[in-house]
Order: sequence, then structure tokens, then C-alpha cells
Amino acid sequence: MRTTLKTAEAKRKRIRGIILLVFVLLLGIAILAGYRIFNKIMKPNVSTPDKKDFSLYIPTDADFDRVKDSLYLHQLIDNPSSFEWVANKKDYPTHIRPGHYLVKDGMSNLQIVNMLRGGLQTPVKVTFNNTRDIDQLAGKIGAQIEADSLEIVQYLTHSDSIRAWGFNAQTLSALFLPNTYEFYWNTNAEKFVNKMKHEYDKYWNEERLEKAKQLKLTPIQVSILASIVDKETNKTDEMARIAGVYLNRLNSGWLLQADPTLVFAARDFELKRILNVHKEIESPYNTYKYTGLPPGPICIPSLASINAVLNAEKHNYYYFCAKDDFSGYHVFAKTLSEHNRNAQAYHRALGVRS
Repeated sequence: MRTTLKTAEAKRKRIRGIILLVFVLLLGIAILAGYRIFNKIMKPNVSTPDKKDFSLYIPTDADFDRVKDSLYLHQLIDNPSSFEWVANKKDYPTHIRPGHYLVKDGMSNLQIVNMLRGGLQTPVKVTFNNTRDIDQLAGKIGAQIEADSLEIVQYLTHSDSIRAWGFNAQTLSALFLPNTYEFYWNTNAEKFVNKMKHEYDKYWNEERLEKAKQLKLTPIQVSILASIVDKETNKTDEMARIAGVYLNRLNSGWLLQADPTLVFAARDFELKRILNVHKEIESPYNTYKYTGLPPGPICIPSLASINAVLNAEKHNYYYFCAKDDFSGYHVFAKTLSEHNRNAQAYHRALGVRS
């Protein structure tokens, strides 16, 4: 009897030992599997060139294959299979979100997938200045956001909103205020223009509207005059004085006789010297023929020139010409005889220099 009990106890011990061994083996397998899964999810799996943040652009129509192509082409993913495993587990292939994403060196699969799946894109800074016309503007903007230049031009050409805002084909340039703005990269043409309208309305606050009213100008007319000032000088500190000259001419009913308007009328933007033949061009932009402001801006005016018009100097100058020291500044005159002397001094200096 005692032998039988001992045998049974030994058997139970063996079973418990086997169970414990199996448990330990299964636990080891589970820990190993968990560790491998943890590594797939949390281990750094992104390497960027020179360890700097990398700008990844995902177009609006992209699928998962295209995203992978972009990542692998730039060798951003160290272990593609683990990245795809996490992406599939997170259902990212059916949640592709376009945009500009800042990929950081050392990101884990979970971090990069969560960023891409959540659409956590980084805005891009869009800058435009020294812009001649809408076509050139569209080219500059199309190089900085997803909307291409043709899409932007077509929207500007056919949008009913723009006409409702009071702009037409000639005055449209006045809508855009050169500066640096933040946009999501996948912004389309409509959203870009709406943002510009918002910035336009914000700029034209009550104070600036009142200043324009005191000048007897609308905001669009301020921009038209500012575009002429912009093309007359690149010296910000004399813009207000030049604006004052043109306002004096306008208020006296004179022809503006602004040479930059003839360049615009001739559509020859490389034109350096205005001749008498240019003054005969038949165009509403020929301010040697027609009084008042031209029908629209001759460029997209800078904020500096718009502010110069709104804060134009009050003086009695009606004339100006380039200074004979070739500094880029101008000399101003109240009378035609004084102006002619200034012009002769400049031409004499020009002759000596040549």
C-alpha cells in the first residue's frame, strides 16, 4: 500500500514538472513573441539623410504602394517588412492622408504610421514677392503647394467668388499681398485664394480703409498706385515721397506720366529706356495719354509700397528723376524748370559714365 502511494505521488510530481516545464516553455515563447512584436512596433526603424528631418510629400491621389515607394526610394525605412506589418495592423493602407509630413530620424514604426494615418502633417511656409502678374504668381505658388499653376490660373479666371468680391481680370492682382504664409501642402486652388481673401480683409482694417478714404481712393486704387510706386523705386525710404508726387498729379488732374505703365502697356518687361514711340502706345495703361489711374495694378504691389501710398508724404513736388550719383535714389522738383535741370545733370553724369 505504502509503495503504491509513493508511486502515485511520484507520478503527480512528474506531471506537475511536465506542466511547469510546458508553462515555462510557453511563457518563454510568449515573451519572445511579445519582444519581437514590441520591437516591430516600438524599435526605431527610421533613418533620415544626415539624421535631419525629412520632408515627405504624399499627393492627394496616392495609395499605399506610392507611399511605400516614396519611403523606400529615399531609404527612410530600415526594415520594410516590420513597417508594413505595423501599417497593416493599424489599417493605414485604407486611410492614406495626403500632405507634407516631417519624418524624424529614429522614429518607430508606430510613430510614423500614427503620424501618416492621423494626417498629422506639418504646414509649409509659402512666400511670394517681386511678382509681376497672376501667371507668375501661379507659377510661384504652384511650386510650393500641391495645386499646380494651371489649376490656380483656371480658378482665378472662372471663379464667381472673385467677381462677387469686387475684382475683375484687371484688378485681380490687388487681392494678393506679398508675404510669407502657412499652408497645408495639399491646399487646392480654391483654398489658397480663400486664404488670400481672408488676409486681404484682415489687412484692410478700419484704420487703413479710413486712410484710403482720406486720399479719395478705394483699396484697389491704392494697390494700383502702389504698383506704380513699386516699379519706380526699390528704395523703401523714398516710396512715400514718390507716392506723394503721383497723388499731387492725380489731385491736380494731371497725366500721371509714369514710365512703368508704358513698360506694362508694351508688355516688354525687359524694356530699360522709354522712348517717344512708347508714349504713343494705344492702351488704357498709357498714363501719358489718359488721365487718372490705369485700370489695374501693373504688378502685385509690395506691402511696403501699399503702406507708402497710405502714408504718402504731403509736399509740393510734381516731378522726380534719378539722382546723378547713380545711387538708385531720386531728386524731386516742384517746377518743370527745376526738374529739367535735374534731368540734365543726370544725363551729363550718364554721358561721363559711359
